[in-house]
Amino acid sequence: MHLQQRSIAMNIILTIVTCGIFGLYWYYCVATDIYNNRNNIGTTPGITLLLNILTGGIYGMYVYYKWGQSMSELCREKNIPGEDRAVLYLILAIFGLSIVNMALIQNDLNLLSQTAE
Repeated sequence: MHLQQRSIAMNIILTIVTCGIFGLYWYYCVATDIYNNRNNIGTTPGITLLLNILTGGIYGMYVYYKWGQSMSELCREKNIPGEDRAVLYLILAIFGLSIVNMALIQNDLNLLSQTAE
């Protein structure tokens, strides 16, 4: 399992400072990490990002739900305590709090990368 540690605070600050442009890169990086560690299940990261942009975030709501399930499975595989947050991610996305989703998912990815070392 290859996951890169990323600073959640720095990613949030850069996303705010760049008016969301860095957030697209961060979204792509998270999509890549999940895609590569779930044995390439689902849509490729580039297509995921493109569909999210083209649908105005509607596809992203579905993706956050799927990522919640994928993160739960990844944690279970590594014997890390965690619950299925798919519904939470969907609700946060519906209310426009996708940056909170990104922070929660990145936190889980950071925990997974520590166990992989």
